[in-house]
Amino acid sequence: MLNTEKMCASLDGDFVVFLIGMRFNQPWKLHKWLPVVRAMGRMLPELYAQPALGLLHHEMGFGRTLLLVQYWRSLDLLMEYARNKDAAHLPAWRDFHRAVGTDGSVGIWHETYCVAAGRYESVYLNMPPFGLGRAGRLQPARGGLASAAGRMAGKGEGALGDQP
Repeated sequence: MLNTEKMCASLDGDFVVFLIGMRFNQPWKLHKWLPVVRAMGRMLPELYAQPALGLLHHEMGFGRTLLLVQYWRSLDLLMEYARNKDAAHLPAWRDFHRAVGTDGSVGIWHETYCVAAGRYESVYLNMPPFGLGRAGRLQPARGGLASAAGRMAGKGEGALGDQP
């Protein structure tokens, strides 16, 4: 559903933004990068099927670099998933090192950001629920929430990072 009203997102408590991706350094080497893409294709359904693992939502972008923006409930849950011997991640990590390692054909990367409650802001206009707005909830960006400065300051009823 497209929201034509200016909206902003809120999410209760602290959370983690995890950026992860791969880069097609040698795109003609399909046999090198396709298994990496498929591995992520196995992890996402696993994570959504088990909400207790902590993934709240993800968005994906394509280009020479494949980018996934993931929203996690906590750093502890993200790290537990990464080390879980019964989950899809560890076998995929081992397979990558065996098949690609440091040969330069496929790059992989990630960045992790711990976000304190109320220490973020967002805006969406003419957008369906997206990103943090899908991980949390959307609300109209009116009054004190109409500006980025207001959203960061926690202004307005129901504002992000409600302050006493």
